[in-house]
Amino acid sequence: MIQHLDVDGVPTLLAPTGGPMRAGLTFRVGTADETLARAGITHLVEHLALAPLGLADYHVNGVTAPAFTMFHTQGSQADIAAFLTAVCGHLSDLPVGRLDVEKDILRTEWSSRGAAAIDDIPLWRHGARDFGLSSYPEWGLDALTADDLREWTARWFTRENAVLWICGDQVPADLRLSLPSGTRQPVPAASSALPQTPAYFVHGTRAVVLDAVVRRSAAAAVFSGVLERELYRSLRQESGLSYTTTTGYDPRGDGNAMLRALADALAEKQDAVLGGFVDVLAKLRVGRIEQADLDATVAKREDLLGTAEVDAARLPGYALNVLTGEPNLTIDEHRAELKAVDLADLHAVAGEVMGSALLMVPRGLTADWAGFVAAPTHSTDTVDGTTYRAREGAGGLRVGDLGVSHLGAEGPLTVRYDDCSVMLTWPDGARQLIGADAITLHIEPTMLELSPGTMAAIDAGVPADRHVAMPARTPDQIPQPRPIAREAGTARRPWWEKLVMVLSGLGTLVMGGFTLLLTFATLSDDTDPDEAWFWGVIAVGWVLTVILAMPIVLLKRRR
Repeated sequence: MIQHLDVDGVPTLLAPTGGPMRAGLTFRVGTADETLARAGITHLVEHLALAPLGLADYHVNGVTAPAFTMFHTQGSQADIAAFLTAVCGHLSDLPVGRLDVEKDILRTEWSSRGAAAIDDIPLWRHGARDFGLSSYPEWGLDALTADDLREWTARWFTRENAVLWICGDQVPADLRLSLPSGTRQPVPAASSALPQTPAYFVHGTRAVVLDAVVRRSAAAAVFSGVLERELYRSLRQESGLSYTTTTGYDPRGDGNAMLRALADALAEKQDAVLGGFVDVLAKLRVGRIEQADLDATVAKREDLLGTAEVDAARLPGYALNVLTGEPNLTIDEHRAELKAVDLADLHAVAGEVMGSALLMVPRGLTADWAGFVAAPTHSTDTVDGTTYRAREGAGGLRVGDLGVSHLGAEGPLTVRYDDCSVMLTWPDGARQLIGADAITLHIEPTMLELSPGTMAAIDAGVPADRHVAMPARTPDQIPQPRPIAREAGTARRPWWEKLVMVLSGLGTLVMGGFTLLLTFATLSDDTDPDEAWFWGVIAVGWVLTVILAMPIVLLKRRR
């Protein structure tokens, strides 16, 4: 059984375990609570709270997720008490002397992190805000000050916004949770950057990934397992197209859950994997669901509920439910919910999945044929203002009082100032504006015919708290327009070009003048029109004139 206790005003959960003692302190704050211009503040607080502990003799760690931050450890009662007591002390009085060091560590961590196939899905679904921020770098680190961090911890890292969970027989006697008082913080509302679903976007990875939002339920959790069995059977066992077929089901804390599925592919088999993946979804959508798959998935979950460590294993999720207000069921209630799931329930979940589906497809493929619409990559409108031409190619930049639009052949990119999540600024004058809908607009002043004061107007339009300074670029990183024709034409010509053009010009004048005089003379005389040789001479003269003029034309075009 899971016991509900209280330690220094922090709700505490205790469950027995036959293994080593474990504990965690979970706060209801994560990356989804940040803004893009201050991205990284929660992660930085987590690092600062752990930094003074140094190298521990027992396992300690921290994790920052979209909706929560957790500090967890494993060891003896004394180890656990020392760790959690120290963490709370550091949160109440942050060791800001290590601020710059921990910023560098976080930058290194980000740069060395391997890219995963699902990393970009959040920004495509949610944009550059709340749950979409996990797709972006921690751009806010540089500007964060000690006062910023103290303000953040005072709001989010409080007794009322925390839950302690312990896998063990008792609460360690020396444990002290010296956290400030505050209020319980709700999960942020999830935004959407998708005007229509089901939708798809193209990505460079060799995998097909499904992302869907469904109501949190036992049926949705079971559907995840049934989908995994169907994908494995179809794409690996029967067709041999995929090696990895997997699904995941993660409650979001707002009554909904994220359901994902992935199937990998060889480069030459990507279209076949996509087709097979969509066929599986279509099969489940029309209700062709095997009873055997339902029974096997339910039995597997019931086995997990029957293990001796089941209460200890579900403590982290149980704690998150306490923080978010989601219901926590007993083991018997879980079993009853699982047994009540039938094929009709799974059919209903399949409809939810397809209704909210976002599909990631490999580069070179589309999913229009399957009823998915392309997720927007351009804006539907532009701002009113002054248009500045590009120094190369078509298009340009339109700058107005309300925002900026890039005008390109594939469509406009518009970011309005009041909807700008961040503006990255470089010392050389370049700017990158990212809208809340994830539309990204990059401005290179060297590539545009801008009037004086244009960049200053853009800087003033974007709220100051959304400016993020970027490191200086090397000269070779700053794009430069190629020399245009009129500028190159003033350069010194080589001697042979001059000679060819002079001779070609003289020849053209002589032959053209002679042929023109002959033409007028012929038309003014009473020449017999049947004497074709006159006209033949004239025609040859004009052809020779054009040939003599060709070197001049070609050299001009070359320059």
